[in-house]
Amino acid sequence: MDGILIIRKPAGPTSHDIVNEVRRIFGQRKVGHAGTLDPMATGVLIVCLGKATRVVEYLMALPKEYRARMILGRTTDTQDSTGNIISERDASHVTREMLEQAAAHFIGEIEQVPPMTSAIKYQGKPLYKFAREGKSVERAPRKVTIWSIQVTDFVQPATSSAPHLAEAELVVRCSGGTYIRTLCADIGEALECGAHMSALERTKVGRFGIEQAVTIDELKEAKAVGRLENLLLSIEEALADLPAAVVSTEDVAKLLHGQAVHAMTDAENGALVRALASNGKLLAVGSVLRKNSETLVKPRKVLASADI
Repeated sequence: MDGILIIRKPAGPTSHDIVNEVRRIFGQRKVGHAGTLDPMATGVLIVCLGKATRVVEYLMALPKEYRARMILGRTTDTQDSTGNIISERDASHVTREMLEQAAAHFIGEIEQVPPMTSAIKYQGKPLYKFAREGKSVERAPRKVTIWSIQVTDFVQPATSSAPHLAEAELVVRCSGGTYIRTLCADIGEALECGAHMSALERTKVGRFGIEQAVTIDELKEAKAVGRLENLLLSIEEALADLPAAVVSTEDVAKLLHGQAVHAMTDAENGALVRALASNGKLLAVGSVLRKNSETLVKPRKVLASADI
């Protein structure tokens, strides 16, 4: 089968564990996910099957929305609650208004240093493997974009047994590649009390929200009644967030052979687009190239066959 699943990941399994479950349920090997969720994290995990694995990179780039809980006044070596505590400071003076003001400074394009527990590779080896060996390596900061941060809950003190700690909940809208645990830690440093992330749920990827997601148990139930295919979204549906660029009938063959062709689109120069035939058929993912008064689309990944 070919298509996209919106999975509701529980806490505990890795994203790869979920992929393996989907492989077993569908009885096929060509399955991959479009954006890792850590074992402790829950929420939306996009899983691609068959030909849909070809668009994983574009789904990974879609905007994300997260709901995170953070503890102010305590830092850990993983920036989340799975790590060892490395410092405790008094956060009893922090107010909701102070947290909102500190968070506001992280809205826009910012630079993040990836955590050592991330899957980013250094000299061909994932950072988390260095971390497991007790090693730390130099990491170059990466640019990400945060569109909004809402403080939706604030508890002071966090518990009666820890009067020096505060707890908060944030809803964050951001670009792909943003580390929410690092954001929590950085906000804590901005408040001079430190912080770590204690829970994380991914509530949205592009247009796909948690309310659309299905659990692994629901997949198994659908298989039992022969309705698995009903849960799959098409590649066209998955890429619907990308702006469209319509190609004339006479230029379709050229596009399918990798040539840049004229197209009608409102997308800006360099933007990623869905290249469509005049009948709405998805042809390719491409990028807009504006030269003088001409608007072209250059294919980056052809998705349709030449016999369209």
